[in-house]
Amino acid sequence: IEDMTVRNLSPSTQQSYIYAIAKFSRHFGYAPDRLSFEQVRAYQLHLIGQKRSWSHINQVACALRFFYGVTLGQTEAFERIIGGQKPDKLPLVLSAEEIERFLDAVTGVRNRVVLATAYAAGLRVSEVVRLKVSSIDSKRMLIHIENGKGGRDRYAMLSPRLLEILRTYWMRARPGLWLFPGQDPSEHVSVRCVQAACRAARRRARLAKPITVHTLRHSFATHLLESGIDIRIIQVLLGHADLGSTARYAQVATNLLARTTSPFDGLSVRVIPPD
Repeated sequence: IEDMTVRNLSPSTQQSYIYAIAKFSRHFGYAPDRLSFEQVRAYQLHLIGQKRSWSHINQVACALRFFYGVTLGQTEAFERIIGGQKPDKLPLVLSAEEIERFLDAVTGVRNRVVLATAYAAGLRVSEVVRLKVSSIDSKRMLIHIENGKGGRDRYAMLSPRLLEILRTYWMRARPGLWLFPGQDPSEHVSVRCVQAACRAARRRARLAKPITVHTLRHSFATHLLESGIDIRIIQVLLGHADLGSTARYAQVATNLLARTTSPFDGLSVRVIPPD
């Protein structure tokens, strides 16, 4: 754990690494430091045979690389333990009408405001649950995201509509430190609770798409791009280190694609000759 803390891995990443190594150890019935790279390979094939998702397989690979490469000091682990190749899938995006149907179907004021905030500011679920009352900067119209992905701080946009909603919510709920407290007011609402509210709303709204909280973030980015916002601004708002991550949304921004003029339109060639 000390190695992970020194390298500034988030608590959720630390927990997932520990869980992955524990499952790997239980699978073979030996302590992980007694298992070789051959067992690692066999375990990866086992996960593939179980048809586990790419993200799960890759997370396990990252955990194993950290354990063998950092904790045990076997530097060859970084080359010998290979992660899965991410499928080149386009992000799922909801239309504005589907966003409205979804949010209307969310039960509970807190849950509805949490999910509305996730869409309005393009936040990850781990970011929105950890918002503090002090994170809302109404003077600068910004939301301060502390310790986001990669341990980086950033600012997200605070729309006037969202600020109005948050003010009404604050007057009603009177949260303390955390903007969205859990059952214990000293703790923020859990990621699991928000994800469950998302699944329930999807069923209630009768939306066939496999909507997750992250779908709201995808939709936020795509809708901004379709409205003409520069992709580099969207990159900053989302907290992407690589512009290529943001550029994926150009592939699903259908309004943008429809308004794009083909270079063919500037040609004078007569493809079909007159009769």
